[in-house]
Amino acid sequence: MELEVYLSGEIHTDWREQIENGIKAAGLPVNCSAPVTDHAASDDCGVNILGAEDKKFWHDNKGAGINAIRTRTLIERADLVVVRFGDQYKQWNAAFDAGFAAARDIPLIIMHGPDHQHPLKEIDRAALAVVETPEQVVEILRYVIEGKLG
Repeated sequence: MELEVYLSGEIHTDWREQIENGIKAAGLPVNCSAPVTDHAASDDCGVNILGAEDKKFWHDNKGAGINAIRTRTLIERADLVVVRFGDQYKQWNAAFDAGFAAARDIPLIIMHGPDHQHPLKEIDRAALAVVETPEQVVEILRYVIEGKLG
């Protein structure tokens, strides 16, 4: 079994790399995809491709649309979606990705620390697993693919 896993959520820590390194170390047949994590490229893709805007709303709107093409396509191709909520910023886009995956009936793993338990209770309820660490994600993937515990 080979899995396509979409890694959504905060972009300020190396959690994606930790998961990808864990997958590689475990020899799991998993392909990972993610949103564009270059903040400037993500913010400015719309105006760079479609032309400048005088108002910030339309600048952001163009970028959001182009990013949504990528995000929706990759989520719809995914067998599983992991959404990480970090401590520093509110990730409304990550919450939207979780809802989009849930609406498409794509299995969700949600990752966050204990401080986010209450604010994310509805998203946690939609998930099939809620974890705190990248290592737990890798162990879930191992179990799903191999039916074995690490």
